[in-house]
Amino acid sequence: MDTVEVSGDDSVAHIRLNRPERLNAVNAALVEDLLAALDHVAGSDAAAVVLSGQGRAFCAGHDLKEPVPTGDSRARLDRLQEVTRRLRALRQPVVAAVHGYAIGAGAEFALGCDLVVAGEDSVFAFPEATLGLSVTGAASRLLPSLVGPLKAKELLLLGERIDAATAERLGLVNVVAPDPLDTATAWARKIAGHPGATLAKRALDASTDIEAALELEVSHALITEVSPAVARSAEAFRSRR
Repeated sequence: MDTVEVSGDDSVAHIRLNRPERLNAVNAALVEDLLAALDHVAGSDAAAVVLSGQGRAFCAGHDLKEPVPTGDSRARLDRLQEVTRRLRALRQPVVAAVHGYAIGAGAEFALGCDLVVAGEDSVFAFPEATLGLSVTGAASRLLPSLVGPLKAKELLLLGERIDAATAERLGLVNVVAPDPLDTATAWARKIAGHPGATLAKRALDASTDIEAALELEVSHALITEVSPAVARSAEAFRSRR
């Protein structure tokens, strides 16, 4: 896997996004490598997982310098959403260690985890609405459950960036730490020592049906892809990057 690294031991598995030159921005290769990494961890003896990013950011969202995708849009969106499905389906609790940017799909990757530790330099945003796009990682369901419906609408409709302290105050992250990877790893090791952690995760997730949200998001994303206004907005944004 070129764009994702996997390491760890029998206690904690580490999955690291590894496109540091692009701030770990999402492209098709990263999606496929991340899915493969999650499958590998699912079959391992690890009892907890840490998801992080190499370099200066956790994940800066979709890579807008990549060529405009062609082909089966539904299939491509399904693969992206499969990341959220597999994160939620892992028996092991997953702790996100976020630093730098967690924008768009990057913020959605963090939401898909069970716990989120943010570095003091973390920046979160859901800019999809400002580009005429749709969230695609079950953010429409997970975000309101974390910060409440009104704040979720504020974050999605305004698309403004928020810092780590604000994210903690809103309940988007569990804690802000000077070294998020160290803290996330310490949490994962503690969780790995709790024999009931898997059952607790399963019980808590049972009340969060994300499938309906994922399906609605795909239908919205497919609509936005054929909109000329959206295409112009995305192209303008791409040219500024």
